[in-house]
Amino acid sequence: MTQIDTNLVNEAAKIYKVLSNSRRISILFFLRNASTEVDVSTISTTLELAQPVVSKQLGILEKYNLVKHHKHGTHVFYFLNDPDVLSMIDAMIEHVEHTAKEHPTNLY
Repeated sequence: MTQIDTNLVNEAAKIYKVLSNSRRISILFFLRNASTEVDVSTISTTLELAQPVVSKQLGILEKYNLVKHHKHGTHVFYFLNDPDVLSMIDAMIEHVEHTAKEHPTNLY
């Protein structure tokens, strides 16, 4: 059996924790489907989330290098930094669709 690098496993677990939030997943999908970089107010309006909520979630996503931003004047524009992470989400959504089973909301 191959030895598993504990550090890599721990880092993967951190990413899954980041992706365990439905608001963050919604923001990632929105950015994937956007034709260009998007400012916070556009994300907030489209997803019907308060601007501070969107800003906080974007900060978390950026901390884990899933999104990046650039400033233009007073506006901050966000874009996906790692579109491959959405393939994990797509696979999980496909799994849920195929199992047609609702999962528990709390694991502990």
